[in-house]
Amino acid sequence: MVIVIQMAFPPESANQIAKRFIEAPSLPSYMTRRGPYVSNDLTDGVRTLTIYEMDNARITDGLVFLSDMMTVYFGVPGYKYAIRQYLETEEALKLLGM
Repeated sequence: MVIVIQMAFPPESANQIAKRFIEAPSLPSYMTRRGPYVSNDLTDGVRTLTIYEMDNARITDGLVFLSDMMTVYFGVPGYKYAIRQYLETEEALKLLGM
């Protein structure tokens, strides 16, 4: 299972987002980050996608940590985010009883 965070913000907020990213708390040792990957979108401006990997036993801890971490960006004009969990295929199949 992984946790994916997507962020969006207008280009004029990019400097504020970058400064807060540098100031954000360090990841706990049980978590690995891939990204953030950055793209531009005419509708939402700058979009990022970051993937966080951890053992399933730590997923609750990871969600709490990442939810708290995202508050670092509160107050930046136009900032939006979504946190989602994604299952590996085997995990999803187990939920279907397969």
